[in-house]
Amino acid sequence: MAYEVLARKWRPQQFADVVGQGHVTQTLQNAIKANRIAHAYLFVGPRGTGKTSLARLFAKALNCKNGPTITPCDVCDSCREIVAGTSMDVLEIDGASNNGVEQVRDLRDNVKFAPVHGAYKIYIIDEVHMLSTAAFNALLKTLEEPPPHVKFFFATTEAHKVLPTIVSRCQRFDLRRIRTELIVERLNLIVKAENITLDSDAALAIARGAEGGLRDAESALDQLIAFRGEAITEADVLAVFGLVSRQTLETLGLAVLKGDVSEIVRIIGELDASGKDMQRLVLELLDQFRSLLIYICAPTSAASLDIVESQLESFKKQAGLATPDRLMRIAEILSQTEDRMRYSLSRRTLVETSLIRCALSTLVSVDELLKRVESLRQALGVEPATLTATPVVRETAPAAFVRPQAPAASAVTTGVTPPAAVKPSPVKPAPVPSVPPANELEHLTAQWRSEIVERVGRIGTAALARNLLLDARPLSVEPMRVVIGFDPEFAGNLEKIKVPHYIKAIQGVLTQFLKRQVNVEFQLIATEGPVDIPADHVAEKSGTVGGKGPKSKQDWYKEPVVRKTLEFFNGSIVDIRE
Repeated sequence: MAYEVLARKWRPQQFADVVGQGHVTQTLQNAIKANRIAHAYLFVGPRGTGKTSLARLFAKALNCKNGPTITPCDVCDSCREIVAGTSMDVLEIDGASNNGVEQVRDLRDNVKFAPVHGAYKIYIIDEVHMLSTAAFNALLKTLEEPPPHVKFFFATTEAHKVLPTIVSRCQRFDLRRIRTELIVERLNLIVKAENITLDSDAALAIARGAEGGLRDAESALDQLIAFRGEAITEADVLAVFGLVSRQTLETLGLAVLKGDVSEIVRIIGELDASGKDMQRLVLELLDQFRSLLIYICAPTSAASLDIVESQLESFKKQAGLATPDRLMRIAEILSQTEDRMRYSLSRRTLVETSLIRCALSTLVSVDELLKRVESLRQALGVEPATLTATPVVRETAPAAFVRPQAPAASAVTTGVTPPAAVKPSPVKPAPVPSVPPANELEHLTAQWRSEIVERVGRIGTAALARNLLLDARPLSVEPMRVVIGFDPEFAGNLEKIKVPHYIKAIQGVLTQFLKRQVNVEFQLIATEGPVDIPADHVAEKSGTVGGKGPKSKQDWYKEPVVRKTLEFFNGSIVDIRE
């Protein structure tokens, strides 16, 4: 006897065997019980979800010797002929190859003949959207008023291509993609009956690759049995279909949330070397971060996610490393990457740069900034009415700006790395360096090119900053700040150095060198005051506070509230506005 593939061998023969389409099977069974059987049905859904199987099963239930019945016997001549595809009363037509007017006219001429054995003459037209417009129009009248013994069952993956006049004459059933856990359960049932060993991670990998199509999963299992034999592991599935293991996806997602660029580059390099599909990787990462976002924002809906129990454990670990705003930004970057993937000559480079962007995206929401300001106010013991200047923080990553209305001029502050969390406790003074500042500046100047610049150049994301720093030199070293100056002839480098990941790398090197947390500011040597943006960006106006008249930046620095705010956010005054 010829070998029968698993997808055909395990095709549902009873309504109870249909996986993941309970809303359809329940309706069809109720229609049979109530004797309310329509003359035309349209089954719509993705590939491999059971459209044709349901049409054949419904036809068998109607034409069974005991029918119409919700439990066809599978032993009568009619049932066996329908299963074998040889029934003269159930005609299955391929819409792709019989899409002309002539074929539809032949069908229309034959519907008037009575069925041979069964109660109904049933026409199953697969991929009905392939019929031409003329063929659809030729079928309209027959479809609207067929003889009592004729039933039409249509199946399509693209319902939008079916004429509305056809759809309006049918009862439409939309089949869903089958959940991953249901596919895994079905695969385990099949391998148990076939005496095959399939580990849980392998079953999950097959279900992920099937993308909601049970037939695809069964075909993949068939291929793996031919490849490996009676014992199948996750490594076999990954090798055959180019998928990425669940553990690798979780490790890569964790590296993105931690900002571990070196780990991201290492994993992407290994996946590319092993021939993994980069576009498929981006889609799976997008789905993983989407599920994590739902897990964080709607914990009560986590049970409805299409994931297994082990993935929930991973989400519990990752939830503390991410905020909804950051996850939405990551999802946006990955969506853009997937769109650009088809036009990219180097998919690996595109994926690497996109994931590095995701890793460095440390957005702070408006609500979080307001909470930090409120915590600062409580720590200083200052009433809201006495705060004449409200600071706005701009971080090294893409910034979230808040610009509240103030009755008087406000001092706008900027910092590089605000504290990660603020607690209502007194602000501690910065640690005092172990050597005098003058000696510290001399030591830093002496080691500038050989030590500081070279260290920055060895950081992958800031390699290009090395040449820019060669034309700069440290001007001052303070407890929490290092000022780096550029000669006026290198003013262009001052703009180029103000890239978030350049600043982060330079701060990291200086923090290691000075053995304390410091921020970095850049200025032209010819300018005065701690300015960290070009002089032409600074407003020419000065503000007024509390009715005391115009104040300069130095006057604002002397204000106790402003000074403590600057220390708290590691910032400096950029501009004074009306």
